Amino acid sequence: MELLTVVFRTTFFYFFIVLAYRIMGKREIGQLGIIDLIVSILIAELVAISIENSNDSIFFTIIPITLLVVLEITLAFISIKSRLFRNVFGGKPSLIIANGNVNYKEMVRQRYSMDDLLLSMRQKEIKSIDEIEYAFLEPNGKLSIFKYNPFHTKSNYPMPIIVDGTLQEKALTFIKKDKRWLMQELARKNLNIEDVFYAFKKKSNL
Repeated sequence: MELLTVVFRTTFFYFFIVLAYRIMGKREIGQLGIIDLIVSILIAELVAISIENSNDSIFFTIIPITLLVVLEITLAFISIKSRLFRNVFGGKPSLIIANGNVNYKEMVRQRYSMDDLLLSMRQKEIKSIDEIEYAFLEPNGKLSIFKYNPFHTKSNYPMPIIVDGTLQEKALTFIKKDKRWLMQELARKNLNIEDVFYAFKKKSNL
């Protein structure tokens, strides 16, 4: 009888967790941020406890998992509305390679070793750092790599200067421009920073 109970609970929670992740959305399945990882670990622990303690009501597990799903959806909605919330809880990308130069200080700060960098390069079939113009360590731990063009000339800076009407100070500083330059570029198009959803620096202008 106890064996049947374990089989039933395992089967039930398998389909219940699949449904829960479908409700949370494809982003949570494809990549795990900090919040997503925490929710996944908690759900796994709750299911494991429920299967072990077969005498406890199954609702003692269903209720907290449902609460976690609701919390995850709520936080995902808040992160869409608030960039500050996304930066605090989700993190920001870190510039690891810029103009072909490795940013060792940032690698140390992110506890990202040279072996980690070389592994990511091999996975993308890149033989040498000389082939890379920019590389960003994303909040989910993956490395985004932008290779030099065939002529090995500088290309557009891949990070945005404005996102959701918010100026990205670090990006502006990196391209060696100031706010005055940005305002002049926006004025040509009769725009304010608050009017812009997304903007990045091209070779010649904004």
